[in-house]
Order: sequence, then C-alpha cells, then structure tokens
Amino acid sequence: MKIRSLDYAFILITLRYFFLVLVSSNSEICSTSAACHPTEPWVRFPFRLKDSQPEQCGYPGFDLTCDSSRMTTIQLHDISFNVETIDYDSQEIWLHDPEHCLPKRLLTLNLSGTPFTAVLKQDFIFFNCSSESKFYLEYPISCLSGPGYNVFATSSSGRARMFRASKCQWVTSVMVPVPSYYDDLGEDLRLAWKTPNCRKCEYRGGRCGLKNNSTNVIECRIQHGLPRGARYAIIVGAGIPGFLFLTGLLFCIIRRIKAFGRRRQPVIEYSTTHVVPQPVVVVSGLDEAVIETFPKTVLGESKRLPNPEDNVCSICLGEYKPKESLRTIPACKHCFHSNCIDEWLRLNATCPVCRKNQKQSTPVPEPAPASDRNV
Repeated sequence: MKIRSLDYAFILITLRYFFLVLVSSNSEICSTSAACHPTEPWVRFPFRLKDSQPEQCGYPGFDLTCDSSRMTTIQLHDISFNVETIDYDSQEIWLHDPEHCLPKRLLTLNLSGTPFTAVLKQDFIFFNCSSESKFYLEYPISCLSGPGYNVFATSSSGRARMFRASKCQWVTSVMVPVPSYYDDLGEDLRLAWKTPNCRKCEYRGGRCGLKNNSTNVIECRIQHGLPRGARYAIIVGAGIPGFLFLTGLLFCIIRRIKAFGRRRQPVIEYSTTHVVPQPVVVVSGLDEAVIETFPKTVLGESKRLPNPEDNVCSICLGEYKPKESLRTIPACKHCFHSNCIDEWLRLNATCPVCRKNQKQSTPVPEPAPASDRNV
C-alpha cells in the first residue's frame, strides 16, 4: 500500500509541529524543580530546596527546606516559618507561623541581613494589662499572656489611648510586615525581594538562572527565543493539525481497506467536496505595558471586593481566595485572577464579561524614563 505524495507531505508537516511542541514544552531551565508535597508551592529560581536541588538552581539566601510533615519552611536568622505562597511574577512570598504565635516571634524578628523586605508595614503597640481590666471586642494574645495579666496588640491609635487610660503597661512597638492593612494581628507575613530582579524575564516567558561559574550574576534564559505566549500558541496550533492528521489517516486506511475488498470491481469516485473559505480571525491583544497599568491587588482575609457579587473569576470559574492576586479592568471595573486576565488580554483586547474594547478606552502608556526601565 503506497502513500500518495500529498499524504506524505501532510505527515511531514504534522510531525514538525509535534516536534516544536515537544521541544518548547519539555526544555526547562533547572530540571530539578521540586516541591515538598504536591499541595506545597513549587520551588524554582531564585529559591531552591536544599535537600533535592543543586546550588546553581538557587540564589544565595533563598534556601528552603522540607520539615517532617513535608511542609516548605524558610529560616530567617534563627526563626523558622512555613511558606504558604510564592508569587514569582510580583516577587512576593507569604509566610505562616507554624506555632500559631506570630506576635511572640515578632518581638525578636529582624529582616536585616536577609534578602526580604516588607511589602506593607504597620506599627503594632503591645500592652500588658491586668486580668481585671475588661475590654469588649478585644482579645488577648494567649501565647504571651499568663496568670493575672493579659497582653494585647493594636495598630489603632484610638485603642492605644484606651489601653493607656486603663493603666495598662506599654511593652513595645513593633513594625509588622502585614499581608494587608487591618487592625487585627494575624498569623501571616507578606514579604518581597528585589534582588535578583527577574520580573522582566518572567514577563518575557523566560527563566532566570545563575550564569555558569558564577554565584550571584544572573541571566535570562528564553527557550528557543519564544516567549510564553508564543509557546502556548504553538501548543494550541499543533493540536488542531494533529487531530486532523489522525482523522485523515484513519479515513484513508478505512477507504483503502474497502477499495482493496472491491479491487475487482470498477470504482467510480465523484468529487462532491466544496471548499468553503473560512474567515480569517486576527488575534489582537494588549501590549504588556498596557496590561501592567491595570490595577493589581492581593485579596485579604476579608475578601473585600469593589463589587461584592463579583466573587468568582469569570475565566477559570474559580472562587477568589485570600492571598490571591487580582487585577481590575479600569473601564468596566470587572475583576479576575491576575494570571487569568493577563493571558486573556495578551490575546484579546476585550473584557471577558462585557466585551468592552480596552484599546478604545485605555490610553497607551508613555515609555518610562531611561532611569526607570530597569526597575
């Protein structure tokens, strides 16, 4: 059974598409990327897991470990925290106190000498009050309190005056890296890092890494010169020819089997196929600079949104959760997961909900001054 030249050319084209997909999706920088548990954050540059990743996969000061419960932990001087989330695009990390007594750790926490700084900072004042003092809607810090006395912490100047009026003893004032501005002291810390700066590399679809034979000089490695959006387009584009190839091959085999069974009978073929021209769809999204001008916020524990009814991302249909990054489209005030809407706007210039054209309502941002482009 011979394959016609047209079928042969079609097979070669399809195999070439599959080869591009295989190369673009499987060639990863630092293939030892790992996690302590499938539910834990995936660790990659600048972080590394000390027990499972080589030193060249991480930047100095970004070592993580797995504890006995397979939780991801980080050591800030002599204090250990659990790693809740790592946002590589915004270069932020959320930490949680494993002993559920963050106020006690804050009394000795010092970020100097670490690569991390506070994204949002808020002053909390600690007061030691007699157990006879009654404060409504105020809860003492149980891990710092004891028989005959209670310890409170507040960031409100009004409440601080209330404690002083009750003859409570002022203990100390601590600057806390809070996840968001609120009056209660929770169990989470929100930190960020500026060095190494891999934001531009992440936006281009690349991966940062250490240069060969270097301990602190980084480089951006883009696989085959293709950004992330282009790789996604190749994967999607290769799936359609692959499906058509398999369908056509199956149809060819069936037809040739039937023709072989009727080889002694004359076969008359009529061509009734009409080629219907398909409309050309032009995908035109927004520039990365325009997308970055749209407001981006991190959802707090209260999950307060501009529109209380808008609590589900219309792209992935997932409900918003605390600590997730959201982006708002200014023209229509619709909110989405930042990762979901960023990918959407790179390919579409309209809002997924109201279909309003953002190119007509969003001004093109002016280029940043030369001194700010590397920030």
